[in-house]
Amino acid sequence: MRLAQLYQQDREQAKQQGIQQGERLVVENLLKVRFGEIDNELQEIIEPLLALPPEEFTPLLLQLSREELINRFC
Repeated sequence: MRLAQLYQQDREQAKQQGIQQGERLVVENLLKVRFGEIDNELQEIIEPLLALPPEEFTPLLLQLSREELINRFC
């Protein structure tokens, strides 16, 4: 029974890591589409953005200007 629990935990952890990687790709792609490239300033806001749920960070990435994003998350 213990082995089954460990296996389930491992599967859940792998699933969560995959979701986090997917969210990072979405943020990076939106930044690239909007601003052309991800420079050091934009790189610094990725982690704070990822602390938000996708339904919160997506509208911010689509609506705020580069300067507004940097000011808000740096």
